[in-house]
Amino acid sequence: MDASALASLTPEQKQAVMVQAQQQANQQIMTAMVESMTASCFDKCAGVSGDRLDSKEQSCLANCQDRFLDVRKAVQESLERRQGAM
Repeated sequence: MDASALASLTPEQKQAVMVQAQQQANQQIMTAMVESMTASCFDKCAGVSGDRLDSKEQSCLANCQDRFLDVRKAVQESLERRQGAM
């Protein structure tokens, strides 16, 4: 959408465009995070034992993903606190 089209929108339409853009950005961020988590945890946990993960590897992957999500949540909460303090 170009600037002239954006200027002709009502405030409600502008808000809807902004919400949609934010949702798309959030989706891209989540996709990148999941890809990063998958690659990182797989590199740390998966061996070269074959085409299946053994129970130790599965447990490692589950723990790695949990820690990755815990850290992401802590960072997000910290950022939200900092933004609230400004």
